[in-house]
Amino acid sequence: MVAWRPATLVAGRWESDSARTLVLDVPDWPGHRAGQHVDVRLTAEDGYTAERSYSIASAQDGDHIELTVQRVAEGEVSPYLVDVFAPGDRVEVRGPLGGWFVWDAKAPDPVVLVGGGSGIAPLTAMVRERRRVGSPALFRVLYSVRTPQDRLYRGDLGSPSDGGVDLFVAYTRRAPDGATRGPGRLGVAEVNTHGFPADVAPTCYVCGPTGFVETMADALVALGHDPRRVRTERFGSGGGT
Repeated sequence: MVAWRPATLVAGRWESDSARTLVLDVPDWPGHRAGQHVDVRLTAEDGYTAERSYSIASAQDGDHIELTVQRVAEGEVSPYLVDVFAPGDRVEVRGPLGGWFVWDAKAPDPVVLVGGGSGIAPLTAMVRERRRVGSPALFRVLYSVRTPQDRLYRGDLGSPSDGGVDLFVAYTRRAPDGATRGPGRLGVAEVNTHGFPADVAPTCYVCGPTGFVETMADALVALGHDPRRVRTERFGSGGGT
């Protein structure tokens, strides 16, 4: 049984108008693998509790972990974490959780990361961990996001300092001014062009809303990728609320 631990907010930063990254200090944090998640528990003064799951977006960093929370207007938890939760405030976390959707930093295999919306968070943890350990594994990242204003982790994904990490962004609702690709969903042809071919046997990670994950996983298999090397993590239309 994984125990609950107190976690204190030490810093926060905005990733977009509706998404905020929370830097939490968790004493005696056991460490985590890129791709894992935690449960977060809030307790009200009257004893009422609410729990939600969030992916860890950071590489290993001592007792600190980072969670990126997307505000859901009718949500019970995310509006508090995004708009109210302040440095010095506490929550409880349980984790790290998950052992399948993780990247092994010792593995030399090429990696394809396919993220939809806030599903890019655990994939960003893999990119950050690759940088931290100096892994030579080649990464190709395909990121589907609604508009340029919704794009997360601009400083980490597509950074010129990240040699060996290629990024392709598909804007589904509105593309940036002057973009050669108009708005539209990420398609099989783009997965084929911007991912690794199946014959180099990459490990593929797909994360996002259920419909997106199913479509992208099917596309990878249709392109010849071994289903056993396609790992998926999905959430409902609202994710953690």
